[in-house]
Amino acid sequence: MGGLTLLTGGARSGKSRMAEQLAKERGVPVTYLATATPSDAEMEDRIRRHRAQRPDSWPTVEAYKDLDQVMASAQPGVILLDCVTLMITNLLMECELDWDAPSLESIAQAERYVEEEIGKLLRGTVAYPGEVLAVTNEIGMGMVPAYPMGRAFRDIAGRANQRLAAQAGTVIFMVSGLPLYVKGGPICRE
Repeated sequence: MGGLTLLTGGARSGKSRMAEQLAKERGVPVTYLATATPSDAEMEDRIRRHRAQRPDSWPTVEAYKDLDQVMASAQPGVILLDCVTLMITNLLMECELDWDAPSLESIAQAERYVEEEIGKLLRGTVAYPGEVLAVTNEIGMGMVPAYPMGRAFRDIAGRANQRLAAQAGTVIFMVSGLPLYVKGGPICRE
Protein backbone atom coordinates (compact mmCIF):
# COMPACT_ATOMS: atom_id res chain seq x y z
CA MET A 1 0.00 0.00 0.00
CA GLY A 2 1.01 3.58 -0.51
CA GLY A 3 -0.05 6.79 -2.16
CA LEU A 4 -3.47 8.37 -1.86
CA THR A 5 -6.82 6.68 -1.28
CA LEU A 6 -9.80 9.02 -1.48
CA LEU A 7 -13.05 8.16 0.30
CA THR A 8 -16.05 10.24 -0.71
CA GLY A 9 -19.82 10.14 -0.40
CA GLY A 10 -22.71 12.00 1.16
CA ALA A 11 -23.26 12.92 4.79
CA ARG A 12 -23.39 9.89 7.09
CA SER A 13 -22.55 7.51 4.24
CA GLY A 14 -19.85 5.70 6.25
CA LYS A 15 -16.76 7.46 4.87
CA SER A 16 -14.96 7.95 8.17
CA ARG A 17 -15.83 4.51 9.48
CA MET A 18 -14.54 2.91 6.26
CA ALA A 19 -11.33 4.96 6.40
CA GLU A 20 -10.78 3.89 10.00
CA GLN A 21 -11.40 0.24 9.08
CA LEU A 22 -8.90 0.44 6.20
CA ALA A 23 -6.33 2.12 8.45
CA LYS A 24 -6.67 -0.65 11.06
CA GLU A 25 -6.36 -3.35 8.39
CA ARG A 26 -3.01 -1.98 7.19
CA GLY A 27 -1.29 -3.13 10.38
CA VAL A 28 1.08 -0.13 10.46
CA PRO A 29 1.23 2.99 12.65
CA VAL A 30 -1.64 5.39 12.01
CA THR A 31 -1.63 9.17 12.41
CA TYR A 32 -5.05 10.80 12.50
CA LEU A 33 -5.04 14.22 10.82
CA ALA A 34 -8.14 16.12 11.99
CA THR A 35 -9.19 19.26 10.13
CA ALA A 36 -12.27 20.10 12.21
CA THR A 37 -12.26 23.13 14.46
CA PRO A 38 -14.61 23.23 17.48
CA SER A 39 -16.69 26.19 16.35
CA ASP A 40 -19.87 25.38 18.31
CA ALA A 41 -21.40 22.79 20.67
CA GLU A 42 -22.55 20.54 17.83
CA MET A 43 -19.06 20.43 16.30
CA GLU A 44 -17.51 19.82 19.71
CA ASP A 45 -19.84 16.83 20.13
CA ARG A 46 -18.94 15.48 16.66
CA ILE A 47 -15.23 15.79 17.43
CA ARG A 48 -15.73 14.03 20.78
CA ARG A 49 -17.60 11.14 19.11
CA HIS A 50 -14.93 10.77 16.40
CA ARG A 51 -12.19 10.65 19.06
CA ALA A 52 -14.08 7.99 21.04
CA GLN A 53 -14.41 5.63 18.08
CA ARG A 54 -10.73 5.52 17.09
CA PRO A 55 -7.92 3.73 18.93
CA ASP A 56 -6.03 5.67 21.62
CA SER A 57 -2.79 4.50 19.99
CA TRP A 58 -3.38 6.76 17.00
CA PRO A 59 -1.77 10.14 17.58
CA THR A 60 -3.99 13.01 16.48
CA VAL A 61 -2.69 16.09 14.70
CA GLU A 62 -5.12 18.98 14.35
CA ALA A 63 -4.38 21.07 11.25
CA TYR A 64 -6.10 22.22 8.08
CA LYS A 65 -3.39 24.03 6.14
CA ASP A 66 0.26 23.48 5.24
CA LEU A 67 -0.51 19.76 5.26
CA ASP A 68 2.63 18.96 3.28
CA GLN A 69 4.64 20.02 6.33
CA VAL A 70 2.36 18.10 8.68
CA MET A 71 2.77 14.94 6.59
CA ALA A 72 6.55 15.39 6.43
CA SER A 73 6.71 15.17 10.23
CA ALA A 74 4.29 12.23 10.61
CA GLN A 75 5.53 8.73 11.33
CA PRO A 76 5.68 6.39 8.32
CA GLY A 77 2.61 4.18 7.99
CA VAL A 78 -0.87 5.58 7.36
CA ILE A 79 -2.23 9.09 7.66
CA LEU A 80 -6.00 9.26 7.98
CA LEU A 81 -7.09 12.76 6.92
CA ASP A 82 -10.64 13.56 8.03
CA CYS A 83 -11.83 15.61 6.26
CA VAL A 84 -11.00 17.65 3.16
CA THR A 85 -14.39 19.36 3.14
CA LEU A 86 -13.85 20.80 6.61
CA MET A 87 -10.35 21.82 5.55
CA ILE A 88 -11.88 23.82 2.68
CA THR A 89 -14.50 25.33 5.00
CA ASN A 90 -11.81 26.50 7.43
CA LEU A 91 -9.72 27.96 4.61
CA LEU A 92 -12.71 29.86 3.24
CA MET A 93 -13.51 31.20 6.71
CA GLU A 94 -10.06 32.82 6.69
CA CYS A 95 -10.89 34.74 3.52
CA GLU A 96 -12.49 38.14 3.66
CA LEU A 97 -15.73 37.45 1.85
CA ASP A 98 -19.12 39.10 1.95
CA TRP A 99 -20.96 35.88 2.77
CA ASP A 100 -24.32 37.25 1.60
CA ALA A 101 -23.14 38.69 -1.72
CA PRO A 102 -19.55 37.71 -2.52
CA SER A 103 -18.00 39.32 -5.57
CA LEU A 104 -16.77 37.09 -8.37
CA GLU A 105 -13.22 38.34 -7.75
CA SER A 106 -13.37 37.54 -4.02
CA ILE A 107 -14.62 34.03 -4.81
CA ALA A 108 -11.85 33.56 -7.38
CA GLN A 109 -9.26 34.77 -4.87
CA ALA A 110 -10.62 32.42 -2.20
CA GLU A 111 -10.52 29.51 -4.64
CA ARG A 112 -6.88 30.28 -5.49
CA TYR A 113 -6.08 30.10 -1.78
CA VAL A 114 -7.86 26.74 -1.48
CA GLU A 115 -6.10 25.48 -4.64
CA GLU A 116 -2.71 26.36 -3.13
CA GLU A 117 -3.50 24.37 0.00
CA ILE A 118 -4.85 21.42 -2.01
CA GLY A 119 -1.59 21.53 -3.98
CA LYS A 120 0.36 21.30 -0.70
CA LEU A 121 -1.82 18.37 0.36
CA LEU A 122 -1.15 16.59 -2.93
CA ARG A 123 2.61 17.21 -2.69
CA GLY A 124 2.50 15.87 0.85
CA THR A 125 0.81 12.65 -0.25
CA VAL A 126 3.51 12.09 -2.89
CA ALA A 127 6.35 12.65 -0.42
CA TYR A 128 4.82 10.69 2.48
CA PRO A 129 6.43 7.25 2.99
CA GLY A 130 3.13 5.43 3.38
CA GLU A 131 -0.53 5.71 2.52
CA VAL A 132 -2.84 8.68 2.96
CA LEU A 133 -6.52 7.90 3.41
CA ALA A 134 -8.38 11.15 2.73
CA VAL A 135 -12.07 11.57 3.54
CA THR A 136 -14.14 14.16 1.66
CA ASN A 137 -17.81 14.89 1.10
CA GLU A 138 -19.45 14.61 -2.29
CA ILE A 139 -21.60 17.71 -2.15
CA GLY A 140 -22.48 18.14 -5.81
CA MET A 141 -25.27 15.57 -6.05
CA GLY A 142 -27.96 17.51 -4.22
CA MET A 143 -29.94 20.60 -4.94
CA VAL A 144 -28.24 23.73 -6.22
CA PRO A 145 -27.61 25.92 -3.14
CA ALA A 146 -29.91 28.94 -2.93
CA TYR A 147 -27.17 31.36 -1.88
CA PRO A 148 -24.12 32.56 -3.86
CA MET A 149 -21.65 31.48 -1.16
CA GLY A 150 -23.21 28.01 -1.02
CA ARG A 151 -22.82 27.67 -4.77
CA ALA A 152 -19.23 28.92 -4.57
CA PHE A 153 -18.43 26.42 -1.80
CA ARG A 154 -19.96 23.57 -3.80
CA ASP A 155 -17.93 24.51 -6.87
CA ILE A 156 -14.65 25.00 -5.00
CA ALA A 157 -15.03 21.72 -3.08
CA GLY A 158 -16.05 19.87 -6.24
CA ARG A 159 -12.99 21.03 -8.15
CA ALA A 160 -10.73 20.18 -5.19
CA ASN A 161 -12.23 16.68 -5.04
CA GLN A 162 -11.56 16.25 -8.76
CA ARG A 163 -7.88 17.12 -8.26
CA LEU A 164 -7.61 14.65 -5.38
CA ALA A 165 -9.38 11.88 -7.29
CA ALA A 166 -7.13 12.40 -10.32
CA GLN A 167 -4.01 11.77 -8.20
CA ALA A 168 -5.48 9.01 -6.03
CA GLY A 169 -4.67 5.41 -6.85
CA THR A 170 -7.97 4.35 -5.28
CA VAL A 171 -11.26 6.24 -5.00
CA ILE A 172 -14.07 4.78 -2.91
CA PHE A 173 -17.59 6.18 -3.08
CA MET A 174 -19.57 5.31 0.02
CA VAL A 175 -23.30 4.65 -0.28
CA SER A 176 -25.32 3.72 2.82
CA GLY A 177 -22.23 2.28 4.50
CA LEU A 178 -21.20 0.25 1.45
CA PRO A 179 -18.04 0.93 -0.58
CA LEU A 180 -18.21 1.36 -4.32
CA TYR A 181 -14.71 1.33 -5.81
CA VAL A 182 -14.73 3.99 -8.50
CA LYS A 183 -10.99 3.81 -9.21
CA GLY A 184 -8.58 1.05 -8.23
CA GLY A 185 -9.42 -1.47 -5.53
CA PRO A 186 -10.93 -4.92 -5.70
CA ILE A 187 -13.42 -6.01 -8.31
CA CYS A 188 -16.70 -7.15 -6.81
CA ARG A 189 -18.46 -9.98 -8.65
CA GLU A 190 -21.46 -10.41 -6.35
